[in-house]
Amino acid sequence: MAYDETTYRRPEDQGDDPAAYRTNGLTAPDYRGRRRDLDPEDGGGIRSDATPVEPLRRTVRDDGGRDRLGIHIGWEIVLLLTVAAIGYLLYRLDPASLRRPALDGLLISGTVIGLLALGAGLTLRAGVPNLAIGPIALAAALQYAENGDKGLAQAALPAIAIAAAGGVLVGLLVVSLHVPGWAATLAGAMGVVVFIQLRTHPVNVQGKYDPSNQAFYLFGGFALLAVVGGALGTVPSVRRLLGRMRPTGDPADRRGTGAALPVIGSLALSSVFAVVAGTLLAAQTTRAIVPKTGLEWTGLAFGIALLAGTSAFGRRGGIFGTLLASAGLALFLDYADRRNFDIALFAIAACTIGGGLVVTRLIETYGRPLSASGGDEDWNAAATTGTTAHWSPEMPESWTPSMPAQSRTDRWDEGPWGSAR
Repeated sequence: MAYDETTYRRPEDQGDDPAAYRTNGLTAPDYRGRRRDLDPEDGGGIRSDATPVEPLRRTVRDDGGRDRLGIHIGWEIVLLLTVAAIGYLLYRLDPASLRRPALDGLLISGTVIGLLALGAGLTLRAGVPNLAIGPIALAAALQYAENGDKGLAQAALPAIAIAAAGGVLVGLLVVSLHVPGWAATLAGAMGVVVFIQLRTHPVNVQGKYDPSNQAFYLFGGFALLAVVGGALGTVPSVRRLLGRMRPTGDPADRRGTGAALPVIGSLALSSVFAVVAGTLLAAQTTRAIVPKTGLEWTGLAFGIALLAGTSAFGRRGGIFGTLLASAGLALFLDYADRRNFDIALFAIAACTIGGGLVVTRLIETYGRPLSASGGDEDWNAAATTGTTAHWSPEMPESWTPSMPAQSRTDRWDEGPWGSAR
């Protein structure tokens, strides 16, 4: 068998680019001339075919190891110091702001912001960012303001049921048509805005429920959800299961039925979080609820999720970031209100999103596993001893070994029995 037979030649010799194989989730042809790829039906097992394969509906793969959490821990220390600084400024301005009953209102505000950030972070990790959480929260606030006199259950449970059903329907739309989650949820947000704008005047709150008495329990429940969810997000198997909708090659390729449950569950759960946040927002306020778009709350939610350390690409996230970022924003809003800073929520949302994008670049740069950078090195032939000879595709096709010069002549016709004798 000839040395330069195509079966044994490197992919570069046949016009194939190994980087393209790695980008598309494939490996170079093996010694049998077959291509190996990730089988989407068995969750990423190796499948060998005798013929080249077309682009596959691949599932999400890890980068080759566990993420480095050092960047997340470092950033969460920065968040902790920021929260402490804002809290100190607030205490210097008004010491009573960090004591009850003012502290109860501050905890409720932190819970409202935190629940919205939880919904945004969850859908980011699932690859289907829910842009409707802000309008849903405002619609829930209006629903409670109008029907709160009937009791908390009668005012909140219908909104929770409708929001969960809407999340399921949007999730089914995303999965069945395999369309981007942001586009489908934006359409849902526009529908909720239509429901909000049916009201032409601010709505006074009719309910008697006061969440201040349960402020510590409500904030503690949010904190538990945030920390447990962040810890689960560091487990590769959980992260891989939740992020099956995230594109790994062609974003239009379907991800299979395995992506349906995480997509539908994350959209439904984030919508429920938004309803609870909106109900608490209306229950604690003494002002009338003004019918707007609610998109400023969507911006705040995603800005806090990004500042918390959740990547805009959806894969990586911290543990305590959502808790700290939500507490920091609640303190800042209270401080700005007491100092009579006239800052629009849209402006705050824009700043938080901008800062969150910088955080995303930091964690994507320094949070990758170490094994991801050195796992796909190009093959080279190196001698184990002496000088090192690297094989290069620029060498001639017909390989001729260079034999060392002989120090003696061993012709058959020389010597005592040769013909020259």
